[in-house]
Amino acid sequence: MLTAAPIQAEVYQYVDANGTISLTNVPNDPRYKRVTAELPRSRSIISDRELDPVIARHSRAHRLHPALIRAVIKTESDFDPQAVSRAGAIGLMQLMPQTAMRLDVRDSYNPDDNIGGGTKYLRQLLDRFNGNLPLALAAYNAGEQAVERHQGLPPIPETRQYVLKVLRYYRTFLTNDRLSSSRPYHAPSPGSQGRGLARSMASR
Repeated sequence: MLTAAPIQAEVYQYVDANGTISLTNVPNDPRYKRVTAELPRSRSIISDRELDPVIARHSRAHRLHPALIRAVIKTESDFDPQAVSRAGAIGLMQLMPQTAMRLDVRDSYNPDDNIGGGTKYLRQLLDRFNGNLPLALAAYNAGEQAVERHQGLPPIPETRQYVLKVLRYYRTFLTNDRLSSSRPYHAPSPGSQGRGLARSMASR
């Protein structure tokens, strides 16, 4: 499915004495002044079911439930492998370039590479925060240092909303998996929250 989405482009403008406007993206004269132009691009959406084999493989490798990986992808990029955030995070699981390099991700736009790196990173965060899923998700969004500095969820509205959103999608995907699978699956009680939710669900 393709939808239009704007992206920012570097465009420079020069207006001469006669009022003639010259535009370029490579200014070669100091009289050119930068302006911002909106250019349309195609947004390529991949169905979560199309990604099932990739998600399943990486979730097994890093001992995470596939529904959790889908929930992070849904929240981070809405299944757009070409997504780029204002901060420069790239791809399905929105990896920052320095994080991708640390995780040996060669191409953050490649769904397999991106999911592999993002899943590995989430596993590292869960291990770092003793299986506490909300804290691991907060660190995924705001950084490990922010969580450690505040010794809990950082008081950042965007981060707190992010954690709640991922957990909400996680429960939805878990429910869908149970309904579509013939195998028995023992889910945590609906009232499980916070650390209890993290410990019972994150390592599956």
